[in-house]
Formats: sequence, structure tokens, C-alpha cells
Amino acid sequence: MDINYELYKVFYHVATSLSFSEASKQLYISQSAVSQSIKTLEKKLEQPLFIRSTKRVQLTPAGKVLLKHIEPAINLIRRGETQLFDSGSLGLGQLHIGASDTICRYFLVPYLKQFHKKFPNVPIKVTNATSPGCVELLTQGKVDLIVTNFPNSNLNHSYIQKIVCSFTDVFIANPAHFHLKQQEISFAELRQYPILTLDRKSTTSEFLHNLFLQHQLELIPQVELSSNDLLIDLARIGLGIAFIPDYCLTRESGELFIVKTKETLPSREIVASVNPTLPVTQSTEEFLKLLPEV
Repeated sequence: MDINYELYKVFYHVATSLSFSEASKQLYISQSAVSQSIKTLEKKLEQPLFIRSTKRVQLTPAGKVLLKHIEPAINLIRRGETQLFDSGSLGLGQLHIGASDTICRYFLVPYLKQFHKKFPNVPIKVTNATSPGCVELLTQGKVDLIVTNFPNSNLNHSYIQKIVCSFTDVFIANPAHFHLKQQEISFAELRQYPILTLDRKSTTSEFLHNLFLQHQLELIPQVELSSNDLLIDLARIGLGIAFIPDYCLTRESGELFIVKTKETLPSREIVASVNPTLPVTQSTEEFLKLLPEV
């Protein structure tokens, strides 16, 4: 089917903004031109893509399917343009990484420092998201590579380039508030205490809930947050027992202790992944070389 790329471009802007007027501003064309382009595309595809009303615009099921395919294509074109521009002026082109706040702070910083020292003219961009969110960014072609926790139910094994770190998770508490330092307790006993975890969108929370389910136990956290640092802070003031990756423990965590459990906590990994359906940039290849391999 021969459809002008510009029609898909207009569709993308309307679909992501859910506004004909906003799309016209982004594209620097009139709103009527936007409307006409969408009508033309719908006619060629022989089905409606949007549900229009006076108050809002919504995607039809067909529109959602089309956006799922158009968005990665638009992002791929943008990445290609950026790479060509940057490579002409800077050498390698921009390095764009997707990673969580925790992985950025506790794992990636030394390697970003090495890369910047080796390639000072290459711009580095980091987009923060949960590990499942990072997979979505990679699938859509919005980042060059991601560094995430694994297992990750959203991540296809074919995306993984290398395992860069192994770690275990730990329960931590303040001994002044929880007198468990000399004890070894079961998961069932642990449920009697206030448990602090990351929110359910995170792979860490998913891992912990699945672990309890494997022992026929339901976990109901007292607090769910989006930051491991905040979990540590709350554990420090005695609000509960926090579940965090062990690589988050630092000297500042000295007053906290690791709660020993009767059940073994399986180890997990940090992995670096690329989208195998997209070309790997030279800057990505160079950064991957700096990362260790377990």
C-alpha cells in the first residue's frame, strides 16, 4: 500500500498528543490540514483511527495498533538523523541510556565517568524509568540501550547483550526498633512486621511478591515507594523493614542491619540490553565494552 510518510507523521503527532490543535502546533501546519491528513489516512486504511468528540480525542482499537508500529519507526528515523548529525560533528554520536534511578546511582556512574573521559565530546543522555519502563523505551526505539534488573518479565532474552552484575536482595531494619538482629525468621513470621517495598510496577517488587507466592504466602506491604533511597530512609527511622538490592547498602547504612531469613533469597542480575531489531550505534558498542561481564 502506497501511503505518504507525511500522513503517518501527522497521525503520530495526533496519536501521542490526542489533540489536533497540539499536533498542528508541533508540525507547524494548520489544524484543518491535520484533520484532512487524518481523513485521508483513514480512507486509505479503510477504518477509523480516532474517536472525535467536542471535549477529547481517543484512539480506536485500530489506531492503537497502528501507533504501536508507527512510534518505533518514527523514533528510529529520529535516532538515525541524530546519529548522522552527531557523528559528523562529534565522532561517535549521542549515547542514550535507559535505567532506573537506583541503577544509575549505585552502578552506572563509574562507567559513565569512564566513557565521558574516553569520549569527552560525545553527549550522554540518561532517561530514568522502572525496569519494565526501560524495556518499553527500548522496544519503541527511544533509547540505544538499557541497564536493568533481571529477571524482568517484560524483557525478551534476545535483547540481553551481557550480564554485568550479580546481586542479592536483603531485608534491612533499625535494631533500635526491631529486635531481630540475632534471629533468623521465616517469611511467614516476617509478614507480621511492617514491610517496605518498591511499588508493584518495579521488577524488585514483582520478584518479592512471586517469592512469597512460591511459599504459598501473600505479601501485603505497609508502604510502597518508587525509590530505594526512600525505603532506606524509612527503615532508618524505624517505620518498617525495607526490601532492597544489597548494592544499595553504603557506609551511611551502617546503623541498619540485615534481617536473616530461614528461606534463601535467590540472586538476581543487572543486564545490559539492546533492541536486536534496531542498528546498534558505535557509541553504544563502545559503552558496552566498558561494562563488566559476569
